[in-house]
Amino acid sequence: MRIWNKILFIFFVTCTFSCKVDPRIIEELPSDELKEIIPDGWPQPVYTFSTNAITEEKFILGRSLFYETLLSKDNTISCGSCHQQFVAFAHADHDVSHGINGLLGTRNSPALFNLTWHTSFMHDGGVNHIEVQPLAPIQNPIEMDENISNVLTKLSASAKYRKLFNDAYGDDEVTSQRMFRAMSLFMGMMYSYNSKYDRVRRNEGSSFDDSEARGYQLFLSKCNNCHTEPLFSDFQMRNNGIAVIPSINDSGRAHITGIPTDKYKFKTPSLRNIAITGPYMHDGRFTTLQQCLNHYNTPFTNTVNLDPLLQTGIISLSNQDKTDIINFLHTLTDYKFINDKRFADPNF
Repeated sequence: MRIWNKILFIFFVTCTFSCKVDPRIIEELPSDELKEIIPDGWPQPVYTFSTNAITEEKFILGRSLFYETLLSKDNTISCGSCHQQFVAFAHADHDVSHGINGLLGTRNSPALFNLTWHTSFMHDGGVNHIEVQPLAPIQNPIEMDENISNVLTKLSASAKYRKLFNDAYGDDEVTSQRMFRAMSLFMGMMYSYNSKYDRVRRNEGSSFDDSEARGYQLFLSKCNNCHTEPLFSDFQMRNNGIAVIPSINDSGRAHITGIPTDKYKFKTPSLRNIAITGPYMHDGRFTTLQQCLNHYNTPFTNTVNLDPLLQTGIISLSNQDKTDIINFLHTLTDYKFINDKRFADPNF
């Protein structure tokens, strides 16, 4: 199948260091609180759980697998090692992913939320279905460097996982489909829609201050073509004019498709939670939002396939404009989401 052939060529970001959180009691939630959410005014999601029934037991299994180091060859790395809840499941202060044995990847760990609206995954869109996405980091030699057969063997040998699979599926058979669907359910429930911006839009008593309001209007005129509301991304592949690093020469989408016109194109990230998900760009080259805006305010590198929206020149921002846009972007942080105990590591 095409999706399985492509998945071996992608870079998914995981790392060697586990997320450190304060000890806490994980409060299990009633099953009626686990449900598909489509906020008012949002488009229909791409993934609908129609063949992956939402249950508390499957969610708990998926959460345990997300934070499970047995998924890696040396049993040291989990998905949660690189996708940390306190930064919206991005990787705090790491420009690129760290794999087993201290190996370094070439791409920055993307944040994880609102995944059921995504048409593809990874910076190059190399995975086109959420239910097979976890296979990518497991098999990547720079990341987890494991194979699914070994993972299933390790999980099957665990009394803990035999019970979790039995609770979720009615018997203790450990299969890749069951594993991936449980993980997809857990990640698919990561809805982020309760930022200050959302409360303002819903007329829930919040309002932008003057700078945030100016920043929002600037955003609509300067940024919204690619970072489209309400998801703050169009999820398209674009070349945004950042310079190519010769030693890496990451070809982006072309690495997957082999199409020359896809060279140096990467998936447009969502700007939700952007104030806490740095470093920025596909390779983590920028550490601040100020640097990101400076990039768009400076003549672009003459790379092939520069996005047509940028070929007319810089977006022209004053220092005050940049301050206002950054202040607006801070209103996109969803503190409820990043503090939701349902998504925390159950081992702490």
